[in-house]
Amino acid sequence: MNTTTQIDSLERPGFLAPPRIIRLNAVDDVVVAIDQLVSGTLIASEGVTVSGLIPPGHKMATRAIEAGQPVRRYGQIIGFASQAIRAGQHVHSHNLTMGDFTRDYAHAQDARPSVYTAEPASFQGIVRDDGRVATRNYIGVLTSVNCSATVARAIADYFRRDIHPEALGAFSNVDGVVALTHSSGCGVDSEGEGLKILQRTLGGYACHPNFAGVLVIGLGCETNQIAKLLETQGLKDNGRLRSFTIQDTGGTTRTIARGIELIRAMLPEANTVHRESVPASHLLVGLQCGGSDGYSGISANPVLGAAVDLLVAQGGTAILSETPEIYGAEHLLTRRAASAEIGHKLVERIRWWEAHCARGGAAMNNNPSAGNKAGGLTTILEKSLGGITKAGSTNLVDVYEYAQPVSARGLVFMDTPGYDPVSATGQVAGGANLICFTTGRGSAYGCAPSPSLKLATNTALWERQSDDMDFNCGEVLSGASITELGAQVFRMMLETASGKASRSETHGYGQQEFVPWQISVLT
Repeated sequence: MNTTTQIDSLERPGFLAPPRIIRLNAVDDVVVAIDQLVSGTLIASEGVTVSGLIPPGHKMATRAIEAGQPVRRYGQIIGFASQAIRAGQHVHSHNLTMGDFTRDYAHAQDARPSVYTAEPASFQGIVRDDGRVATRNYIGVLTSVNCSATVARAIADYFRRDIHPEALGAFSNVDGVVALTHSSGCGVDSEGEGLKILQRTLGGYACHPNFAGVLVIGLGCETNQIAKLLETQGLKDNGRLRSFTIQDTGGTTRTIARGIELIRAMLPEANTVHRESVPASHLLVGLQCGGSDGYSGISANPVLGAAVDLLVAQGGTAILSETPEIYGAEHLLTRRAASAEIGHKLVERIRWWEAHCARGGAAMNNNPSAGNKAGGLTTILEKSLGGITKAGSTNLVDVYEYAQPVSARGLVFMDTPGYDPVSATGQVAGGANLICFTTGRGSAYGCAPSPSLKLATNTALWERQSDDMDFNCGEVLSGASITELGAQVFRMMLETASGKASRSETHGYGQQEFVPWQISVLT
């Protein structure tokens, strides 16, 4: 994107803390207010006087823009003026709108040879028998259908340390028993894409390295038959995976009792694990942003991008997702694709989403959300351009469909919706053993069985909601180095992968946030 960030203070005699602005690129038509801008204030660096009130995180025009003309931020088009805009005015949804424009995909034009660091990093991981590395050690209870959700939760609740501390008292190396339930599994086309996605998601969780053992529980008569689920995913009942149904077991009470008995039998083996030093290349990190604001693309996302570059240099993997939230910025990723074929795969997913929205009478610009707009984001183009900065600067080495197993090393893309729980569920199904989640408005989120780190875009959020945040990227807005903060986030990734609890883990987030993507027509 060739973006350069310039933070300027305003000369306002008599004020101890003059408001600040950010210019992201020399060709931009707007600057971003770090502090609230008051009408009549002269911005000397831009030669512009503020006209009206401009909230923190919002945009101010630095030159006159005629109606219909493109407006640029990050050196890229974020929308078109819906009316004439004067220099110094607030630029937002009242005068900026979406519009079609040609994007040069230039597939693989900017791809560069991968560079790996000579200074290896490591974390304390759990090495499974097949060589895969876990960051946590859970036992999971999965359901084939919503009808078995209640018994799955009852089984997991029996092992809750806050309710029955004695149940896991002798098994300190087991992080817990979690029930991951969903609202689907029946009333869908038995050969349709929707059921295939659900089965792929459940299969990815069933064999996830962060699970030492898994129960799969069904009702018995559902469309998503367990036998077919296991067959399509190459899974078998064994000591690590057990499956059964309520109808075959003899009802709710007996099913709960059987589930508890099976988990008790799994616990001694699950508890034998130990952590050992493993290369950082074993990290698969899912990248998420939710509750974004005008600072997301300036602070937290670029900081996470700097950490991702360090991870990739170690041979690790980062999974960028949320296809509707790269819309309008996808050409910056296709240019970084390792090959033209990979770039075309990404564009194919964009075209699928355009057709998907058209069939439903929706538009790709139904995003940003109300909270995003309150934080200063106006169009999906602007949100996307800021969102992809969390992917760093390395080559895009592969593109995956939702919940497909990720095998490539480096930066990859997984096609998911923008809704964070659905998106992260797909990433974990693909093998992500850690999630990094940037937020400007204050998302409360966690993800089992993989820990989730939340990065605040601004210091006000960090101070207001520090109970939920793991790292403050708002220091960028005061001049801190993105590179140095990225290095700190990378170290935090390693510490968390080694067993240090994230904030969401301490609050017990994770079980309710399992949300497989549903695209089926219900019947």
